[in-house]
Amino acid sequence: MARFTTLFSSSSGNSAYLGTSSGGILVDAGKNAKQLEIALSSILVNPQEIKGIFITHEHTDHISAVRVFASRYGIDVFGSRGTIEELHLQGHINGKFKAHTVDDKGVTVAGIHMTPFKTSHDSRESTGFTACFEDGRRVGIATDTGVMTEEIFAALSGCDAVLLESNHDIWMLENGDYPYYLKRRIRSNVGHLSNDDCASTLCKLIHTGTTRIVLGHLSRENNKASIARETSLSALTKIGAVENRDFILRVASPDSPDKMIVF
Repeated sequence: MARFTTLFSSSSGNSAYLGTSSGGILVDAGKNAKQLEIALSSILVNPQEIKGIFITHEHTDHISAVRVFASRYGIDVFGSRGTIEELHLQGHINGKFKAHTVDDKGVTVAGIHMTPFKTSHDSRESTGFTACFEDGRRVGIATDTGVMTEEIFAALSGCDAVLLESNHDIWMLENGDYPYYLKRRIRSNVGHLSNDDCASTLCKLIHTGTTRIVLGHLSRENNKASIARETSLSALTKIGAVENRDFILRVASPDSPDKMIVF
């Protein structure tokens, strides 16, 4: 049985859980170790069941708990070569756990085959991941990308469930208090995906077989869950897709686990 949920997802901290009867893995470990433990406890998962942590990139909201959490439980950490090198340089890898570079062939941990794909973000070597379970079910995770590339779309195509970035509402960003340089960074091809870009991507993904959608990594300052959800729902409705028949749409909580998706 395959299980998937976000533990928390926002511009202040990100982590997702994938599990099987063999154990579980995390994708990213933001916030802190105590908050991770609390989140896992709330979904009845013992941290000792976690067999690996897959890191998308080295920004603080994705790695702040890695060193303490992985050290405490002896959990292996995985990422692209650039990401692992950055974790070393920043002192997050301290010799108390193993760190592994994952190439495009991927690696199997806890009965889940994790395959990375490149994302477009202002970090050393950011990636998303597709998780393939033993029964063939697939989950795609793509946050922190300024543009939806062909490589990302190909990786997400056909996934049963997708966690996709819906970071900002364009109007809120343009009319908000962020300085110009930061607005430009977010809007750029190495920034973050807008609600509109996310919605456009979802309209294509449901034609590939995706039925479970989770919107993630929402900006606290430049977005609202209601706006992100309505943007995607409106776009999907316009192409004739019906919620709770053709797809299930959720917005990830910024601070707590969502209802588990069980395949």
